Amino acid sequence: MKTKAKNKSINIITMGCSKNLVDSEHLMGQLKANDLKVVHETDEESDIVIINTCGFIADAKEESIDMI
Repeated sequence: MKTKAKNKSINIITMGCSKNLVDSEHLMGQLKANDLKVVHETDEESDIVIINTCGFIADAKEESIDMI
């Protein structure tokens, strides 16, 4: 069963390395292309939150764990 997420707002929080930022920007583009509303971290509440983290760099991994 496939559920449609139209009219849902999504917040993408990006942490870690610069590659994560590129990945998040690509994901945002795909979501917007599918008529989903992407909100920014502090702008407003959202229906869905995606946290994109880095698990390869020890400091970034620790920062991500602490924030989550």
